[in-house]
Amino acid sequence: MFIPCYVDALYPEVGVSTYKLLKSLGLDVDYPEKQTCCGQPMGNAGFERMAVPLAEKYDQLFSGYDYVVAPSASCAAYVRLFHPNLMKERECVAASKTMDVVEFLHDVVKVDRLPSKFPHKVSVHNSCHGVRELGLSSPSERNVPRFNKIIDLLRLVEGIEIAEPERPDECCGFGGMFAVEEQAVSARMGLDKVRRHMATEAEYVTGPDSSCLMHMQGVAQKQKLDIKFIHVVQILAAGL
Repeated sequence: MFIPCYVDALYPEVGVSTYKLLKSLGLDVDYPEKQTCCGQPMGNAGFERMAVPLAEKYDQLFSGYDYVVAPSASCAAYVRLFHPNLMKERECVAASKTMDVVEFLHDVVKVDRLPSKFPHKVSVHNSCHGVRELGLSSPSERNVPRFNKIIDLLRLVEGIEIAEPERPDECCGFGGMFAVEEQAVSARMGLDKVRRHMATEAEYVTGPDSSCLMHMQGVAQKQKLDIKFIHVVQILAAGL
């Protein structure tokens, strides 16, 4: 289990829910305590050289496992797509084994039932990395059959009502450094996205990235908008 920095620091309950859910499915789960950042913040900011030692440490720590599972589409995507390019001096083993928890449960474990209950209406947020780098759902700009692995898993939860906003895969405006460098644009994108989620009359917004949920939650709180945010793995593990 790989727990990203912001989950560890700000949303530890997401990491706990991930562990509980994986264990409940009979999987042998380990959490290497010496794990660190995957290097995505440095890479996104243009400081790839600073990300290299983190990628090397990640590979050293996780290469012996069958799978590396993270409750973060963006971090899983960064490891899988960018670590091999960073590690030019040695073979990158762990990157190809790294998966977001949604795609791992959907594609590898092939979960077809869950004991969880969540009697609430939720609006699904499809984060950019999940859609266009990991294929968690179909991108609207392509003429392909629609699919959504997040919704497939949520349908296994008893009592849940699932909705999607208008423009279901439009960016929320977070983007890491983008939210810092283009604050006004980022905030407006976040507000537009929150309003579209609220238009579904959902109680909660859910998705695979705590970073996107955190951004929208901050916008909602500042604007005093009445909607809650919860990581998808917390719903899938609800009641465990």
